[in-house]
Amino acid sequence: MKGFLSKISIVLNDSTMRKRIGFTILALIVFRLLATIPMPGIDTASLERLLSGNQFFGLLDIFSGGGISRLSIVMLGVGPFITASIIMQLLTMMIPKMKAMMQEEGEIGRQKLSQYSRLISVPLAAIQAFAFISLFQSQNVIPELSGIVLFVNIIVITAGSVLLMWIGELISEFGIGNGVSLIIFAGIVAVLPTNIMQFIAGFDPAQLPVYLLFVLISVVVIMGVVIITEAERSIPVTYAKQVRGNKVYGGVSTYLPLRLNQAGVIPIIFALSILLFPQIISNLLSKVSNPTIADTASSVSSFLNAPWPHAIIYFLLVFIFTYFYTAVTFDPKQISENLQKSGAFIPGVRPGESTMNHLGKIVTRITLVGALFLGIIAVLPLGIQAFTGTQTMAIGGTALLIVVSVVLDLLKKIDAQVSMREY
Repeated sequence: MKGFLSKISIVLNDSTMRKRIGFTILALIVFRLLATIPMPGIDTASLERLLSGNQFFGLLDIFSGGGISRLSIVMLGVGPFITASIIMQLLTMMIPKMKAMMQEEGEIGRQKLSQYSRLISVPLAAIQAFAFISLFQSQNVIPELSGIVLFVNIIVITAGSVLLMWIGELISEFGIGNGVSLIIFAGIVAVLPTNIMQFIAGFDPAQLPVYLLFVLISVVVIMGVVIITEAERSIPVTYAKQVRGNKVYGGVSTYLPLRLNQAGVIPIIFALSILLFPQIISNLLSKVSNPTIADTASSVSSFLNAPWPHAIIYFLLVFIFTYFYTAVTFDPKQISENLQKSGAFIPGVRPGESTMNHLGKIVTRITLVGALFLGIIAVLPLGIQAFTGTQTMAIGGTALLIVVSVVLDLLKKIDAQVSMREY
């Protein structure tokens, strides 16, 4: 406790840290002000009806920081930039030239890839803006737009997403923590007061045992998220002794940390992106004049919006994408070669192909736990709602995972800054 208070004192007394924290808070306030500016001509009743009956849009609303529930000018949030970053990351792993650029050019290569991500995010934001406008028009949430009015709305929504991307990068450079993650975090936390007020308004003393059980489950889930997020499998590594002149180098033992959940929340974002297109296409086709196409599209839309089919498909997609993303980003062959070049080896395992196979088996096993964990977290709100029988008492699994990850990362970065100033 004494050490914690001393670190707080260092943060408050350091002018640079105060400026960074103040800039971060100011930038998040600007973001929240932008999220309150709605598009013109919204039918609030139709919007609430659409969101209340659709688990998928409720989850998208979390990522947009409540932007979709208000149809604000920043309704897309930083989603297009995140999607573009994931695309560039996957291309880097799969295209040898881009991978070589990253390895050879180092920081310059990473800056180039970041620039490509920014450029890709602009057309992605425009496509998503058009898709959302078309969807909301088909649901009578906003009036029919055409010509220059539709174009201006697409430009405004695209510009809102790009503006948030810029604010996030400013936070990363001049503030503290990862700017994009903090924007998502601020959006999630901003809806807590509304949820608390809804809970108080619907409080029923007869349901007190259910409320207590809900609190207990919440504490257990939060502890589980923290443990799984921080959990890692340590692979022992020993460096061979090398004699140079009269000195002996190496001979030390260390470990290679493999995180249990290496993919983070990226598989959930993947699953959301895949689920987005059938939802939008089926809703659009349900309004066409052809009765066969309209009926088929309505059936598909109803099936996807049903709670349990939605939960099962969502769980399977998250599970599959966890393995896919881990397989793409984690290269046992490269790690094996790096260990061999540095004169290191895993005790009891031959260098080279045996080390590669050994690391591959371990990653496959721990990824199973991580994939099941992410899948359960993704469908957790539906299970809690079914258990408690109320919409206001639901632990947002995905939101909770993001909040815990961002808080832990922010604390680590603050601790690193404090340690630098202590030395």
